[in-house]
Amino acid sequence: QVQLVESGGGLVQAGGSLRLSCAARGSTLSITAMNWYRHAPGRERELVATITNGGSTTYADSVKGRFTISRDNAKNTVFLQMNSLKPEDTALYYCNAAMRIATPPYKLNTYWGQGTQVTVSS
Repeated sequence: QVQLVESGGGLVQAGGSLRLSCAARGSTLSITAMNWYRHAPGRERELVATITNGGSTTYADSVKGRFTISRDNAKNTVFLQMNSLKPEDTALYYCNAAMRIATPPYKLNTYWGQGTQVTVSS
């Protein structure tokens, strides 16, 4: 069974840092772009950052200069380094990726992690 498993969330004071990880587990042939989303109560889900399998990155304006997305293709893992955290960064953070499974019919499916909570206190 293919799944995305996140870790690294927690409670941090404003100005602090956290590093989120998301590992793809199971038999996959390939993984396309990997993404981090966040969803805060009362707000729409937001695409925070994207990294392609070639390493190109894009960021939401709200996190540019503070967050860095990276990936380890050998370990099928994506990271989100979050610095200078603000209370408005408080949200449930999800990773997302399209992965082609390694068993017939080798379907390309979109997967979501279970989410990891990030809480930033003022």
